[in-house]
Amino acid sequence: MKKPVPALDQIGQTAQANVQAMGEAMTESMKTLSGLKLPMDALSKLQSDYVTQATAMWNNALTAFQTEGTTTPPPGDKRFAADAWAKNPVAAMAAQTYLLNARTLMQMADSVQGDPKTKARIRFAVQQWVDAASPANYLATNPEALAKAVETRGESIGQGMKLLMKDIEQGRMSQTDESVFEVGRNVATSEGAVVFENQLFQLIEYKPTTAKVHELPMLFVPPCINKYYILDLQPDNSVIAYTVAQGHRVFVVSWRNPDASLVDKTWDDYIEHGALRAIAEVQDITGAEKLNTLGFCVGGTILSTALAVLAGRGETPAKSMTLLTTLLDFSDTGILDVFIDEAAVKLRERTIGAEAPNGPGLLKGSELATTFSFLRPNDLVWNYVVGNYLKGEAPPPFDLLYWNGDSTNLPGPMFCWYLRNTYLTNALRQPNAVTVCGKPLDLSKIQTPTFIYGSREDHIVPWKAAYGSTGVLKGVKDKTFVLGASGHIAGVINPASKNKRSHWVNSQLPAAADDWFKTATEQPGSWWPVWSGWLAKHGGKLVPAPKAYGNRSHKVIEPAPGRYVKQKA
Repeated sequence: MKKPVPALDQIGQTAQANVQAMGEAMTESMKTLSGLKLPMDALSKLQSDYVTQATAMWNNALTAFQTEGTTTPPPGDKRFAADAWAKNPVAAMAAQTYLLNARTLMQMADSVQGDPKTKARIRFAVQQWVDAASPANYLATNPEALAKAVETRGESIGQGMKLLMKDIEQGRMSQTDESVFEVGRNVATSEGAVVFENQLFQLIEYKPTTAKVHELPMLFVPPCINKYYILDLQPDNSVIAYTVAQGHRVFVVSWRNPDASLVDKTWDDYIEHGALRAIAEVQDITGAEKLNTLGFCVGGTILSTALAVLAGRGETPAKSMTLLTTLLDFSDTGILDVFIDEAAVKLRERTIGAEAPNGPGLLKGSELATTFSFLRPNDLVWNYVVGNYLKGEAPPPFDLLYWNGDSTNLPGPMFCWYLRNTYLTNALRQPNAVTVCGKPLDLSKIQTPTFIYGSREDHIVPWKAAYGSTGVLKGVKDKTFVLGASGHIAGVINPASKNKRSHWVNSQLPAAADDWFKTATEQPGSWWPVWSGWLAKHGGKLVPAPKAYGNRSHKVIEPAPGRYVKQKA
């Protein structure tokens, strides 16, 4: 039965006029916002498409209203997937209008004329604004949150305010129930002991779980911008536990969370007294001249730099090197490039760098965490605004997000050197362009067999950039590249036992990443077994597993995970 609607035709005509005005207003506002040239033909097409789509949207809404139907927002956006949006015509219309405006604004941003970096920055800024403007983010325009408020007689709003105040007090947004986790109790639980420590790191040796182990030890160098236990979250998804179970004697660097006493530490310090010292201590403890090595993310950059310094000194202690989601060639740094230019780097150098007028300082872990969260704002920011504050729902426990919130500081001089010589000037890939630990750095001098892993959906280390390491490491003849599904963390932490996702392999290494992918073979499941098989070839013969940690000169300092990893930023 049709519902009588007074002057329906007049409403439709008014809507059409409003749509036309909206299209013109959006075009003008975008031109003003960008301050840059947009091609008139592109603008005209965008405006025409906008009016056509908006008219269709209004007509569908009016027809549904006339026939007592409901409007439904376009599928594919989980923010508006709940029934509350579809059952509320006003909310559904708001969602549809928002999605149309969001698409049009992003198309306008893509049409701006300018150099690639300027265009990327405009697109990033517009994307941030678009994501923030979603009607799902505000109580008055979120029918799910309103319905819950009514259902709970306002209790959900009160609970949301409590969660907001708690987050304000702790200085960060809660992404998980942090009370559930404790480092050493239910995360970072692999059995081991700290057998060495200095100002920068603790060295953890893990207890073998096999009767025999490969004679060559294994050293992990994790990123210093995060805590090492991303590699040891839970027993069933621990890279460390998996490697131990494959018969390797594993050592891991646990970086200290810098405080005021370490504000003057440099990149050279992290190489000389970090990675190089760790290599030397593993050699001393095990008596092995050679060892296998692994670097993850920035840890891979640190490890590669350290091995290049040793190559410059005529030393080759590494039997193999594994690089997980690592950048050596910073030509393509993905979305992070929008933050980097000469002015931005100079600002850091003048405020926290070695030559800062008031002395060096720390890059706070909270700032790093916020930056990475806003690279994926819908998933890592607004999702929790809606859930925590609008609906009053405490986030569920999740080990990976607990680790993500356990941020670390960085010494200003170290961070500034890294920023300038990698993201800004891409000097690491250029032979002898920089000096590290007194040696001109040349990554092409590394000859160690190398396994390189990239994640296909990685927004921090784009997989093609990870593949670029195959070209930088010109001295390495034995190189393997494997591509995994998913992102920067989930792609790496993909346990073989769960048989999830897939990976791509290719024995050929053409110069271009796209050419590699064209002839690569997709295989189901985790990439871990491929790596384990590769690593076993470099582990040496099997020998009885050691019965104690360390040696006479390296007594157990404390049980793993040690106290360094428990220091908060």
